[in-house]
Amino acid sequence: MDGKEVRGLKTEEITEELKRLRGKLHSIGTQTVTEKVEDNTQHGKVRKDIARLLTEQTRRTAAKAG
Repeated sequence: MDGKEVRGLKTEEITEELKRLRGKLHSIGTQTVTEKVEDNTQHGKVRKDIARLLTEQTRRTAAKAG
């Protein structure tokens, strides 16, 4: 997911995607502990996607306030 895709999402979709990705991040963390992770880079990719979504969510909130 890139920034262009994130900007195209509705506010509700961003919230839902954040919930889904946070669950996925927890799952990846659990798999890491049990040593069943196939792709070690997946953890960082999910974290970056979460950061992109949070940045866009904050930008929209600031735009409404200001």
